[in-house]
Amino acid sequence: MSMLAPSMEMLKTLEPLGALSPDSLREISRMCYVEKISRNLDPFRLRGLQGQAVYLVKGELKLDYPDASSEILVGGTEAAVRSLDKRKPALTGAKAITDVELIRVDEELLDIMLTWDQLAAPQSMTHAKKPPAAVDQTDWRTLSGMFAAENLTHGIFSSLPPANIEALFMRFERIKVPRDKVIICEGEEGDFYYVIESGRCIVTRRIGGSEMELAELKGGDAFGEEALVANTRRNASVTMKTDGALLRLAKADFIALLKEPLIQRISRREAEVKGAVGAIWLDVRFPAEYNTDKLPGAINIPLNEIRNLFGSLDSKKEYIVCCQSGRRSSAATFLLSQRGYKAYLLDGGLSGRTVHGAGPDGSEG
Repeated sequence: MSMLAPSMEMLKTLEPLGALSPDSLREISRMCYVEKISRNLDPFRLRGLQGQAVYLVKGELKLDYPDASSEILVGGTEAAVRSLDKRKPALTGAKAITDVELIRVDEELLDIMLTWDQLAAPQSMTHAKKPPAAVDQTDWRTLSGMFAAENLTHGIFSSLPPANIEALFMRFERIKVPRDKVIICEGEEGDFYYVIESGRCIVTRRIGGSEMELAELKGGDAFGEEALVANTRRNASVTMKTDGALLRLAKADFIALLKEPLIQRISRREAEVKGAVGAIWLDVRFPAEYNTDKLPGAINIPLNEIRNLFGSLDSKKEYIVCCQSGRRSSAATFLLSQRGYKAYLLDGGLSGRTVHGAGPDGSEG
């Protein structure tokens, strides 16, 4: 058995893949493969159909059914454009009559891409409450960074309820920005959440009276979420390094459509149960606070350092994120969740008091 990447032309012939936009289809092609099976072998003996959309694209395959009947399916015919896992009744067995080629696509990935692709098309916006002339006819499917498969399956949008998707498209505003344009200023109130459609940005912070560069952001990256999640002032400045385009979402829309669905809250009792079976306590306070009353086994990554340590965290682990009141940990939970980590916010923080707002300086009271 051997595997290779499928061509776009091959995927276009399959249902429902053929309905995807070219950019979405290209994303799918990067994340699936053609499987070659020699004649007389059962292609599903070692790996079945569960969780996979499987298509016969070349050769002849004998399919067996529960009533003892069988069928010869030929790749490239109209009968073979539908996934084998969707055949009714369900298959009980299969055998390659000739050498065959199959395409396997992760079923969840395909469903996610189909959902976003359909709702992101310009024509899906025409029934919105806005007057037709005011509807943004952007084809969001062409934004290779923002809606790349990795973002939709493991990033910020992976946990977004489908009901929020269309509303999200309607609320995003596109702005063109020139090089050297300051997008957000350190110390200001948070007002928008941004996603880079194109171009690059530089993140800086004032340290010891001088500006220090913290990071460079590229297409598909997001910024501005910390101040909105924690209801604090901006802790850094972001400036365009090149000409580009940004998508921005107002604070109220960000909270309703992204923050609330993405942050999973957990009680102290639930957190202790998870901790007992391997979840990691992540304390995002400053070291001086952490050392005063740290929890046994907890690790300390201050909120202002968490972006730089994403790669060092185990993506297979669960994290219980905490701070004194829950304000800083809510921001950290959002940052982790939008990058695909399984993070839970300790509701009410270590103090056990739920915080509904921040002071003007963003401090935890």
